[in-house]
Amino acid sequence: MIPSILPTYSRAPLSFTHGEGSWLSTEDGRRFLDFGAGIAVNALGHAHPDLVAALTEQAGKLWHVSNLYQIPQQQELADKLVEATFADTVFFTNSGTESCELAIKMARKHWSAQGQPERTQIIAFNGAFHGRSTAAIAAAGSEKMTAGFGPLMPGFTHIDWGDHDALRAALTKDTAAVLIEPVQGEGGIRPLPDQCLRGLRELCDETGALLILDEVQCGMGRTGRLFAHEWAGVAPDIMMVAKGIGGGFPLGAVLATEHAAKAMGTGTHGSTYGGNPLACAVGNKVMDIISDPAFLDTVSARAGLLRQRLEGLVASRPDIFEQVRGIGLMLGLKCRAANTDVLAAAFDQNLITVPAADNVIRLLPPLNISEDEIAQAVSRLDAAAATLQKARA
Repeated sequence: MIPSILPTYSRAPLSFTHGEGSWLSTEDGRRFLDFGAGIAVNALGHAHPDLVAALTEQAGKLWHVSNLYQIPQQQELADKLVEATFADTVFFTNSGTESCELAIKMARKHWSAQGQPERTQIIAFNGAFHGRSTAAIAAAGSEKMTAGFGPLMPGFTHIDWGDHDALRAALTKDTAAVLIEPVQGEGGIRPLPDQCLRGLRELCDETGALLILDEVQCGMGRTGRLFAHEWAGVAPDIMMVAKGIGGGFPLGAVLATEHAAKAMGTGTHGSTYGGNPLACAVGNKVMDIISDPAFLDTVSARAGLLRQRLEGLVASRPDIFEQVRGIGLMLGLKCRAANTDVLAAAFDQNLITVPAADNVIRLLPPLNISEDEIAQAVSRLDAAAATLQKARA
């Protein structure tokens, strides 16, 4: 008999009752150090008092009205995002998947409005993850996500990560856009080098193709800048945002230049819930905290400390770990042991991590993680590795 919850998840045998900061607690009193942050969602940890206050205050006033009406909290957040980024305009969604849907629609609508409706091709990259909708899985293209769901949405060309010659060859007069994550998350924590992102921007400028960046996982301070592309000194035409922007409350957005978005007029897209008063009340507070340069400097400092400790761990446990990857507080440990074994051994040490492709475990702690919690996490990873080494001996 099928369970009452559709069995699409392989869930860990853990259930949490409450959280505080970087910690999660179970009903039986166990406390886990959370280096997954709900897959980079809880950017400020659990039950952050400022977010709780913002949500509680708004909940006592107004929850939802739909986008048939003006929403002051939404306007406030849009203005903050426009002021802090390359964007001229923002559309609010509930998730990264919904942001992907709009980004694809926007790119194709852009060319249709310019009298080139045949210019629909979108170049994407193997190893990518953009969500679970039909458009998002077609954009990623992996068999793991697409098998059994055909026919897939047409119009996507997939090339290997880092294959510059293939990218140049794939850009044709029919290319509408290039879609890429500045740091692949599900793909194994693979950062795109700054020079490659700059080169990609130049290629798009040469051909007129729009550049779409998926910063759902790597955005909102995760790399030590508000958005990861800022390290390369370039800007996209369209950007997908979600996860950390809501600090745990469902919220996403598409940011765009006027040039890319001007064809998206009344009736071309919509969302019943997107950017509702509750979500944007929280999003405004998250934005106020994370966009502060002093906060981002602290993220970079904590990231440097964590990376240093992890490099030492790899050096001391070469049978278990191979390499540290990533940028900021979006780091991965490429494992020699099976990453699922490392994940399970870390659970036994009351440490939460997240698996990824290429035998990697992701370390995605809250951005306000403390130095002591970093030390504890690495100590627990070391204990997990010691257990695995002993079992293999």
